[in-house]
Amino acid sequence: MGKAFADASAAAREIFEEVDEALGESLSRLMFEGPEEALTLTANAQPAIMAASLAALAVLEKEGGIRLSEKAGYVAGHSLGEYSALAAAQALPLAETARLLRLRGEAMQAAVPPGEGAMAAILALSIGDVRAIAAEAAGDEICAIANDNAPGQVVVSGHKAAVERAMALAKAKGARMTVLLPVSAPFHCPLMQPAAEAMAKALETAALLAPLVPAYANVTAAPVSDPAEIRGLLVTQVTATVRWRESVEAMAAAGVTRLVELGGKVLGPMVKRIAPDIQNLSVQKPDDIEAVLKAL
Repeated sequence: MGKAFADASAAAREIFEEVDEALGESLSRLMFEGPEEALTLTANAQPAIMAASLAALAVLEKEGGIRLSEKAGYVAGHSLGEYSALAAAQALPLAETARLLRLRGEAMQAAVPPGEGAMAAILALSIGDVRAIAAEAAGDEICAIANDNAPGQVVVSGHKAAVERAMALAKAKGARMTVLLPVSAPFHCPLMQPAAEAMAKALETAALLAPLVPAYANVTAAPVSDPAEIRGLLVTQVTATVRWRESVEAMAAAGVTRLVELGGKVLGPMVKRIAPDIQNLSVQKPDDIEAVLKAL
């Protein structure tokens, strides 16, 4: 993960080195060499995904001559990607972003005992249908919409039994598929309140500035620039729905015609389903840089 950029670019290596220094360990070695089961632990995966994204941006900026503040109207990210977006727009220093995401991952993992929570993707039902299903499935437990990813792709989160009830209800109501996700905790639901409290404390002293360009917030699906507002939204985000579908719809309505995904190719397919007229570019490996530079 990220090794091709590190091998090809001094700018990318600097990103990985700074993240390693901030965390006091070689996260980059884990990213490049594994083992996978350690990398996928959320306390490692969150800063690792951010580092991969920022390494791709560093190559575009330092070696491709692209200035985000000149080329981008907005930044956005999905869940932990919101931190990556804020770091890309220089609202958060890279080292601080890495430390916040390490803490976020640890706090999310610790919020719910192993085995008590679950998340499931529900396909081919509307957000309204899934919202009603989650409410019915909850009973005296928690079952909430964690991610509104795209039309017909909604993720629920909460107590394991409640999520399993939601899966059964969804199938009965015509869902094409329900998939229990291989996650270590039930993210983006009220069970994450202890993690939200930990993030509130950490963000109180975070060196948060106004981003170079507005950032679309997961919680509101609207652009935000005020540091105090961003701080509060990052806390709320831990327990609230990631409103990605609405965010992309809002970007399209605001005149966005092109999105560049840095570090992966996960959000692009969602965007294609939400707003087919938006052009999607992705930077997953060094070979992608030239095509993106031409397009920009």
